[in-house]
Amino acid sequence: MRDIALAFQASQARRSRLTANEVQRLWQQLDRRDLSGSWRASVGPRIVRAVTAGQLASAGAADEYVDAVVDAEGADPGRAGRVRPEAFAGAAADGRALESLMYLSVITSKQGIAGGLSVDDALMRGLRQALRLGASETTEAGRGAVGASMAGKRTIQGYVRVVQPPACGRCIILAGKEYGWNKGFQRHPRCDCVHLPTTLIARNQHRDRGGFIDPKAYFGSLSRAEQDRVFTAAGARAIREGGDMAQIVNARRGMYTTTAYGRTLRATHEGATRRGYFYRLERRRTEERTGIRFARDRREARRGLPRFELRTPRLLPEQIFELAESRDEAIAMLRRFGYLG
Repeated sequence: MRDIALAFQASQARRSRLTANEVQRLWQQLDRRDLSGSWRASVGPRIVRAVTAGQLASAGAADEYVDAVVDAEGADPGRAGRVRPEAFAGAAADGRALESLMYLSVITSKQGIAGGLSVDDALMRGLRQALRLGASETTEAGRGAVGASMAGKRTIQGYVRVVQPPACGRCIILAGKEYGWNKGFQRHPRCDCVHLPTTLIARNQHRDRGGFIDPKAYFGSLSRAEQDRVFTAAGARAIREGGDMAQIVNARRGMYTTTAYGRTLRATHEGATRRGYFYRLERRRTEERTGIRFARDRREARRGLPRFELRTPRLLPEQIFELAESRDEAIAMLRRFGYLG
């Protein structure tokens, strides 16, 4: 299954590269003396057509990919419908017109010139944006089509996120994670992750779906320098100390600065909501210390149990390392703030 998914990812990456190559070729034809005029007259419409063609090719491969997965698992090949590739082409993933989206690269170049960049540097900045947008929209069309194709195969219950290294820390902790068939595929720009559809047969039989990268094994395979680059120096250090990779990576999403203990500290909102891991950890710790039981939900609150109020900011790993005066203290604080079990 993983081989099918990675082969599909490679073919989609080639389509994105072909789109980017054509965008780059056409970008060179802009008139340096009249960027907007030459865009409107010729270059812009041709770039839009190039990206649209990439979207069509990317979306057109969806049914074949999904069918290959279903066939490999011996599931019911029947379909409720087939993908219409043209429905995923000609517009940006966020619904705006492709021309409007791609023109942003011209605006970026003109802003660069107005800000003092040379024409060459400004055009290069705009080109980088155009390449990123063109490749991303090609890839997004394929992902959207795969989602539609999965919906048309009633035997498919969901999908597995397949991660192809090199990858960012956020993607690595999601490797092998299963989602329902109707759950969106969240990704960052230039993300190489791919859906692997899962069938009812595979789910019900609990079939071994090995071959996905194991986050801990992947981390261990990286050099120390790469660990620091992908997970940040403090994050990688916390993982090497035995910290929970998911907690450490997710913590950076909700970073903020706060004043506590008489000093300014770096903390995170991640895990600190009422359903969050750190919130529940603090509630349990407070119950053990005080002997008071706090409400778990509204029903228990209505019965008179007090609500637990989290008053302790959850420190980031790098802040912990700055505060700790010894390795033992660092480990104790990592455990205290929910990064170590």
